[in-house]
Amino acid sequence: MANTAQARKRARQANKARAHNGSLRSRLRTAIKAVRKAVDAGDKAAAQAIFKESQSIIDSVADKKIVHKNAAARHKSRLSAAIKAMGAAA
Repeated sequence: MANTAQARKRARQANKARAHNGSLRSRLRTAIKAVRKAVDAGDKAAAQAIFKESQSIIDSVADKKIVHKNAAARHKSRLSAAIKAMGAAA
């Protein structure tokens, strides 16, 4: 347990930041799952629309350094590839 006032404050700040970061990470995962669900459903138009919205969430989380920018780019690339593959398969 923190013994000084400074340490207690830093502990409070760390808890607040962890909760905020966790909610942002959850938004990221939800956005990715929404696109995957649309791809699995086979609706390319819906998948593209959801992907367009999800891109801003993914970029926003990467800008805040919740996930690395390369990880965000990888997610976007793989989702985009999955959507493009739908057109080739259909």
